[in-house]
Amino acid sequence: MPGLGRQGGLVTYWVKIIYERDTYVIDLKQISAFCRAPNRKVTFWLPDGRIPILIHPQSNQDAYEKVVNYIKQIITTSEQGAYWIKILYDREEYAINLARVSAFSLEPNTGKISFWLPDSGTRMIIHPQSNPDAYSLVMEYIEKKTGYRLE
Repeated sequence: MPGLGRQGGLVTYWVKIIYERDTYVIDLKQISAFCRAPNRKVTFWLPDGRIPILIHPQSNQDAYEKVVNYIKQIITTSEQGAYWIKILYDREEYAINLARVSAFSLEPNTGKISFWLPDSGTRMIIHPQSNPDAYSLVMEYIEKKTGYRLE
């Protein structure tokens, strides 16, 4: 089980991962986005470093299970200051903390919303017709958080 502890009043969720011969001890609560590919590979990016960590059940079963369980937990329970959503995008499933996204844009002719994942620089483009659920979640978040409507 990952280490649970307190850091400045916040509960932390530490996990030990061996990736490309290096050993990492990571507080998963500091990660702003996770990506699950159809082949079960999970990718996330270390804060402020744009360094991707990729784990797969065959190569790192224990760490993989801990990260997948953490993703399920954050999607189903809201925590103060976090706004996690699940988006199906480009055949992959993303769990994104929208509270960590610092800018959104709307393309007026198509209605597409764009934003960049913190720590990875990956641009997400959400179209209202091809991904209506994610589109409405992002639009709802923007209006709720900023008071602005992107229209």
